[in-house]
Amino acid sequence: MSKPLFIVPEFNKLDFKKIFKNSDFKEDSVREEIISPLLKNLGYTQENIVRSKSFKFKLGSQKKEIILIPDYLLELDGKYACVLDAKAPKENIISGDNINQVYSYAAHPEIRSSYFALCNGKEFSLFKTSASDKPILFFSTDDINDNWDKLKYYISPDSFHSGKGFVYEPPAKYETKFDYLNRPLLEEIGVKKRAAKRHCGVHGYFTRQTWNVVAEYIKNFTQKGDLVLDSFGGSGVTAIEALMNDRKAINIDLNPMAVFLVNSLIVPVKQSELAKAFEEVKQEYSKKEPKTKEEIQKALKKYPLPKKLTLPKGSDVDTVDKLFNDEQTAKLALLKSIILRQKNENIKISLLLMFSGIIGRANKTWYSVGGEFGGGESVFRFFRYRNAPQPSNLNIIKYFELRYKRILEAKKEIEYFINEKTIKNIQIVKGTATDLSFIKTETVDYIYTDPPYGKKIPYLDLSVMWNAWLDLKVSEEDYELEAIEGGEHHKTKDNYNELIAKSIKEMYRVLKYDRWLSFVFAHKDPEFWHLIIDSAEDCGFEYAGAVSQKNGQTSFKKRQNPFTVLSGQLIINFRKVRKPKSIMKANLGMKITDVVMQTIEGIIAKNNGATLEQINDELIIKGLELGFLDLLKKEYTDLTPLLIENFDYDKETEIYSIKENKKFTAHIDVKLRIKYYLMSYLRRMERQKKAADFNEIILHIMPLLKNGTTPEKQTILNVLEDIAYRSGKNGWILRKTSQLMLDGFI
Repeated sequence: MSKPLFIVPEFNKLDFKKIFKNSDFKEDSVREEIISPLLKNLGYTQENIVRSKSFKFKLGSQKKEIILIPDYLLELDGKYACVLDAKAPKENIISGDNINQVYSYAAHPEIRSSYFALCNGKEFSLFKTSASDKPILFFSTDDINDNWDKLKYYISPDSFHSGKGFVYEPPAKYETKFDYLNRPLLEEIGVKKRAAKRHCGVHGYFTRQTWNVVAEYIKNFTQKGDLVLDSFGGSGVTAIEALMNDRKAINIDLNPMAVFLVNSLIVPVKQSELAKAFEEVKQEYSKKEPKTKEEIQKALKKYPLPKKLTLPKGSDVDTVDKLFNDEQTAKLALLKSIILRQKNENIKISLLLMFSGIIGRANKTWYSVGGEFGGGESVFRFFRYRNAPQPSNLNIIKYFELRYKRILEAKKEIEYFINEKTIKNIQIVKGTATDLSFIKTETVDYIYTDPPYGKKIPYLDLSVMWNAWLDLKVSEEDYELEAIEGGEHHKTKDNYNELIAKSIKEMYRVLKYDRWLSFVFAHKDPEFWHLIIDSAEDCGFEYAGAVSQKNGQTSFKKRQNPFTVLSGQLIINFRKVRKPKSIMKANLGMKITDVVMQTIEGIIAKNNGATLEQINDELIIKGLELGFLDLLKKEYTDLTPLLIENFDYDKETEIYSIKENKKFTAHIDVKLRIKYYLMSYLRRMERQKKAADFNEIILHIMPLLKNGTTPEKQTILNVLEDIAYRSGKNGWILRKTSQLMLDGFI
């Protein structure tokens, strides 16, 4: 039986067994006989292949420089996709010095390729630069046919993209069919924090996603009846909003306090029965409330007290019981004992939710501000148990009544969508995001999740006060699986990285193909941002773009230090597709100022002018995508001097724009440039109360468009029709701002 022909036609004339026994078949032969035809058939042309280019490299703190000369650099869109080095047939291309050498090429600041590969003629090995401990692909060259599809999947020119670009796309007027794969990325969404009683005022928690933002993402990426997962569920915003929009949901969290909050809020109850139970508890408590020293001491002996659990280091006291004075402890213990006698479990857990809200206030750490019930828990405000200078003397039963009203309002708000009939559509699970084995592979339609951010909040440590009162158990295994850095268990950065990477791997497994993952992140260390991108790509996700999403808080620090403090967060979006493209990092041989200028011009063109906040946000996204966020942080703490020197600034609107009659210096989508110049010119005519003549428009903007592809008049007319309307025979007037916003053009 004849051997099948090679996919690489040039290999058909080679006798691999003979050539490798030939002592003259050395490294230069590997280049010409093996690598060159291989690259040609992968789709690379001479324009894409950079041969033997030299780069300087400084060894550690030494001043001595060495010269690096990779054999092949595969270049796409001005960025390096892969480094490929030829070795002699006897050389090891799996481990050792050869791997370290080529890795040093790939990781060089002026290269920063996603992959590096080695070929010794007999074998081919491919490594991911971000995980270079073992090859992701290894095969004998005479087995090229069996490995061709995998090789193309990883390093063919079509396997890469350069992140989110600035393009002009008129918004679709309507959608005829829901296309899961090609969903649009949402722009920043206005915050409506206090508009939903189901989330605002029910119970404090360390972090909480803005409900209307989550709801819009769920509606954008799913249809009714779809299954939505949140692996770091917290207080349940994702799961609750999924049900409020006729979806199904799975909410997972390692913290038993979080699981308790979600369960007790959504558990169905009859309002009349809850009202009756509340009155019973209230009346019994009022009769038995300990007021005198004798009554307080008697209650302390009669009713079960909270466990004396150890508080995290940095707390003002060492155990939970010391957070409460005797009066607070006695009154809370009495109230809890009365609630626990309720026979209806759903009623009981609903009343315990009210009780849990009181725990946070009836203690020594409550900071009173503005009125009897105003203020906040130190643990939520400062992320530690800090005694207040003047703790409040809370009226327990009065505040219990306020908690009842708030929770009743929340339950009324959700009961149409979350009730006895629909409760089966939600799973609330105490568990780890690193093990979703109870979820079948490829069964989830969408994932929206907000993971912990390194050492910012040690959730389990800070929940200990509630765990002590509510008898919630936290095991040693829970602490081991908590994705944080630091905390009482002194978890390292590597621990955090590993757990986050494992959780993303599990998300990939359970998500259906052509579906989306939205990953909320706001860490201050650029290393963690790059971890998310690299981990997701290693699993098989394709990066689709990041969106800045404010959380409704002020951002003064952000304006002063744009790359050290993020206002709000990014929502990083990925798709699970069968042939994902890898994002290419920018090689930093170019000046960082050039990258910054290109990005600034792009966001100005996209928004027809941009604020400092918008520019900062876009630079953070670009730095994240192209792998130089750490460098941006070092080089630019204040963009203002650069902006003032190169752009016009309107003090009234706080908007930067391209200087009048100046061209864009960066390569930007031609239709986007047309739109920017058209809107600028039409607004100028509007101020002069004139309709712009089409021929005058052409004469004005055509010279400004000649730093790239020069468009035809019809292209300009098409964009003009999107943003303006005709006036008279040949005049044009810009459509009103409100209509342009409604249609998505600004």
